[in-house]
Amino acid sequence: MTPQKCIISLCYRWFCHFDDDNYVNVPRLVRFLGDYSPREDWYLGKPSIQAPLEIINKDRTPQKVKFWFATGGAGFCLSRALALKMMPVASGGKFISTGEKIRLPDDVTMGYIIEHLLKKPLTVVDQFHSHLEPMKFIRREILEDQISFSYSSNREEWNVVKIDGFDVKYDQNRFLSLHCYLFPNFSFCPR
Repeated sequence: MTPQKCIISLCYRWFCHFDDDNYVNVPRLVRFLGDYSPREDWYLGKPSIQAPLEIINKDRTPQKVKFWFATGGAGFCLSRALALKMMPVASGGKFISTGEKIRLPDDVTMGYIIEHLLKKPLTVVDQFHSHLEPMKFIRREILEDQISFSYSSNREEWNVVKIDGFDVKYDQNRFLSLHCYLFPNFSFCPR
């Protein structure tokens, strides 16, 4: 069955996006989503800015539009109900054309469609983490409760979760060490 037909026939309950430089604690994500109904409209994620984004909407009469968006660098999830409501305004190439029209990246386009066009609010999930926040301040005792992690680097230092484990030369982004902390029974984890 094609993904679009599967969406229409309600095969999936949740649609989550994470970047390829994220570590996702999948068991924690599944438990977290269990607290929400996929039959209701949910846009779950974490913004990377302190206030709603404000842009000039050039449709008809130019006007200022404010909306929140979940940063793709932390990940976000959409319920089945919301994904179905998005289809008329985002399927068949409309998502891409909307992004081109507002001239903003895909995660911002998602927020524009959901918050502005569909009038559905972002529910902030503090357990999603992007490379835009300092990873070293996530306390070790709450790591198990977090859903996603990211990392970044510049010339001077790495923005990574502070955790012991594998040698930094082997595990610069600390994801292997994090994985072994969360799931120590894997055969490759140090004992």
